[in-house]
Amino acid sequence: MSVAPKLTTDLIDGRAQMYAAGSWTASQVSALEPAVEAATRTASGARALQLDMSAVNEIDTIGAWLLERMIRHARQAGSEIKTVGISERFAGLIEELRSANLNPPVYEKQNPLLLKLYQIGQSTVSSLQELLIFIDMLGRLGTVLARVILHPRRLRLTSTIYQLHKVGWQAVPIIVLITFLIGAIIAQQGIFHFRKFGADAYVVDMVGILVLREIGVLIVAIMVAGRSGSAYTAELGSMKMREEIDALTTMGLDPLEVLILPRVIALIIALPILTFIGSIAALYGGGLISWLYGDMMPATFIARLHEAVSVTHFEVGLIKAPFMALVIGIVASSEGLRVKGSAESLGRQTTTSVVKSIFLVIVLDGLFAVFFASIGM
Repeated sequence: MSVAPKLTTDLIDGRAQMYAAGSWTASQVSALEPAVEAATRTASGARALQLDMSAVNEIDTIGAWLLERMIRHARQAGSEIKTVGISERFAGLIEELRSANLNPPVYEKQNPLLLKLYQIGQSTVSSLQELLIFIDMLGRLGTVLARVILHPRRLRLTSTIYQLHKVGWQAVPIIVLITFLIGAIIAQQGIFHFRKFGADAYVVDMVGILVLREIGVLIVAIMVAGRSGSAYTAELGSMKMREEIDALTTMGLDPLEVLILPRVIALIIALPILTFIGSIAALYGGGLISWLYGDMMPATFIARLHEAVSVTHFEVGLIKAPFMALVIGIVASSEGLRVKGSAESLGRQTTTSVVKSIFLVIVLDGLFAVFFASIGM
């Protein structure tokens, strides 16, 4: 039964005697807080304080904490504290609150230089861990591929063709559109600036070399990373969340052989084809803009392109494509397998997959550029 709480205070020769009674529960908090504040003001300055709780018939965490807060305030003011009359059924709660937050954490100001060094160290360790994960997935995938080569019937041909359809054929419209626009933009900007020097014809050289060597394969790889890489991560992550991958392992099947290898093979086959189609679309866009904006007839554009571009430029772009596809496939698959059991984890790993794939594709393109320049291609 709930009884109205009371807290009375008597001051005798600088000593405060408090008597608590009634129900010290959450339902009485509107009466408890003013009573505790009034008692705290009354007992302020007292040399000693004694709290008698023998008349308290019920108490919960809120009531006990209000009393504890009042006692701590008096102790900070220099008063000697004594609590009497605590019922055995309330003793555990009172004792628990007495030890709560006695030593709040002290936040020391750290040296900015040391903090920066610590952050650099953490980033370095994290980067090395990511590199090890990539190498581990590459090695496991190579092992599975060797097993499939030795036993060709283990290859999931139907799954590979289906993934090739999704990654390759269904991606053609968006790849053609984007590369066409990129080629057109490069040609327009080139004509706009080269015209000042009377060198309009060099637009063809710029469009042809840029598209075939660098821009064509790079744009296509970035598009595939954003479109297919994210899809791979989301699919594998969803399977991981629903424990389908664990079920495959329980059935004696290798998830890398069943799920990942067909996807990676499809990417390696599709990306060079998409690069070729994208490069042709970009050259067509550049030629169209050169005709409409730069008054260069298509026959002139083609003749100039034939003089400026060699087969080597075309080969450089196509050689890069399978390696970029392998990087995208490994990153997308490894991030999908790292998904935990929540939708937040799925979204985080999908985003990480796209960012890592695009970053590694650009780094790989730079490394290939240095390599081909060193061998004269």
